[in-house]
Amino acid sequence: MALKILAVSSEAFPLAKTGGLGDAVSGMAQALQAAGAQPGLLLPGYDGVLQKLSSPREVARLEGLPGGAATLMAGRCTELGLGVLLLCNDALYGREGLYMDAEGREYEDNAVRFAALSHAAARIAAGVPGLARPDIVHVHDWHAALTPLCMRQLQVHDTRTVLTLHNVAFQGVFAREAARDIGVQSRFVDEDLEYWGRINLLKAGIRHADLITVVSRNYANEILTPRFGCGLEDVLGERRGDLVSIPNGIDTALWNPAADAYLPGYPFSPGDMRNKAACKRQLQRRFGLPEGNGTTLMAMGSRLTTQKMADVAAQALPEALDAHPELQLCIVGCGEKPLEAALREVARRYPGRCAVHIGFDEALAHLLHAGADVLLHGSRFEPFGLTPLYSMRYGTIPIGSRVGGMADTILDPGPGAGAMRAATGVLFEGETTQDMLAAIGRAMRLRATPDVWRAMQQNAMKTDFSWARAAPAYMQIYQALRPDVAVGRVPEAQRAPRRVASGRPAPRHAPVLPGVRADTLVGARGATAA
Repeated sequence: MALKILAVSSEAFPLAKTGGLGDAVSGMAQALQAAGAQPGLLLPGYDGVLQKLSSPREVARLEGLPGGAATLMAGRCTELGLGVLLLCNDALYGREGLYMDAEGREYEDNAVRFAALSHAAARIAAGVPGLARPDIVHVHDWHAALTPLCMRQLQVHDTRTVLTLHNVAFQGVFAREAARDIGVQSRFVDEDLEYWGRINLLKAGIRHADLITVVSRNYANEILTPRFGCGLEDVLGERRGDLVSIPNGIDTALWNPAADAYLPGYPFSPGDMRNKAACKRQLQRRFGLPEGNGTTLMAMGSRLTTQKMADVAAQALPEALDAHPELQLCIVGCGEKPLEAALREVARRYPGRCAVHIGFDEALAHLLHAGADVLLHGSRFEPFGLTPLYSMRYGTIPIGSRVGGMADTILDPGPGAGAMRAATGVLFEGETTQDMLAAIGRAMRLRATPDVWRAMQQNAMKTDFSWARAAPAYMQIYQALRPDVAVGRVPEAQRAPRRVASGRPAPRHAPVLPGVRADTLVGARGATAA
């Protein structure tokens, strides 16, 4: 029987999404299913999500959860081809936003809302009538990070846990008083949750998960330093031997310029780029910009936050528009209200050359990547960086910061034009206006050299970032955690990982599967992080 995995997350596209987490969770689950596992999703029952499932049915009434009793509903997401469990409690989840209200204020009871999700996952791991117990509970980010501790409280030891860190900067930090409302025994609070007089849900997950995965090799090293560890570098350092680096992937069927459902009638490929020009005209029309190929259309599509350097962009973009008369800008995103206003002001100052759409729209996101020439994606830290990979799929060259996953996935051998024939994008160091302006200027000069630019587009479009590359590494660590369970297509001879004295399977000894590079397991004890 296939390995049963319960993925616990606050988001999964297309059911609930505010950013890359939703894409990563659903893409990973689909890849694991294709690899022979049996994954399912557990999500909060946000307003409207139940209606997106086929054949929903009530499974159980879970009493005594933080925030009160909740109903566990089961159904199927036909778009993903996966079974889904929803934890339904309208008092907790029947709201307009996933994490915050319409004014951008985080819900005051978020600790309770997501503690309830973790307790529900632990109950499922312990056994709920009518549901098969999972072999692995795979939790994502702080919203589900309390799950391993909840499982310990219930004395669930045979089901193993994996925590994936998509972004260590978001930790679920709350006032210490919230500890009494989240169902954690007092003996665990001081040791596992305490954080400078407050409580930290991600810290609990780091301390109690059997294995911790990080979504890029470079970020796995960065988070062990004060600059990127965000106060958890010492806690992470204590678990360094159980840190495993497995780069994310993207859904190459959804993000496919040759067959994009959001761009019907305009397919293009590395061998035939004519319709990319047509998509550019559509994008210009959509944003009210003058149409034509003589311009360079640069896009920004991300959360408008200081992490994403939207503050730097608001200062740099006017100077870039002044320096490069052929440059046009289209910006899509939402986030911090002052930064939204600052970028709107840039559009007001440069009518016909810059336009801004505040909000998120999936169809517009596809047109943005298909139609733009360049993507600007600065970031002070970037665990993986999905957006530049989407752009590369469509021959849109990313300008990214040399941090986290972007340092792994964007190839920039620069500085000469000859070297850049092997490139897939432009990387820059630093966080100043001048750093960003220099990178934009460099990209504009490369764009003025058509043969180099065309080579970069070809390189970018042909690079494989599919989830099929990541799934074997996940199957490998599951095998190390549960050698007693068949894990799909892994040969029987490779199912015997060595164990450390504690009895916990040692991820550093997991066998390397055919086609999987050993150095993807970068964080293991004794290994040299790359």
